Amino acid sequence: MSLQSVLAELTPLPGVRGALIVSREDGLVVADALREDVDGGAVAALAARLADRMAGVTQALGQPEPVAWQLQASEGMLLAAPAREGLLVVAVADLGVNAGELRLRVLRAAAQAA
Repeated sequence: MSLQSVLAELTPLPGVRGALIVSREDGLVVADALREDVDGGAVAALAARLADRMAGVTQALGQPEPVAWQLQASEGMLLAAPAREGLLVVAVADLGVNAGELRLRVLRAAAQAA
């Protein structure tokens, strides 16, 4: 399955502002399906840094790396999951999104991108 096809599974959900495949190592956008008002470069850099920090925290606690993580702000959220070969699947959404459905879709997309 192509990376664009993987992203196409995420974006139809109401409240999703976009989705990206991000290189975890350097925080660059590999593929995206974003609304014009979403800064893909900034989201990619944040997601990669967040993944790095989460891995460090869980390792320090003697726990396995998370299968997904969510960052919620006053006007929206970011949900990410690791995929194959150092990639991350990332979704950007409004607060009104069905977070449970989005999480399931991000996890499925991460498995399909593997």
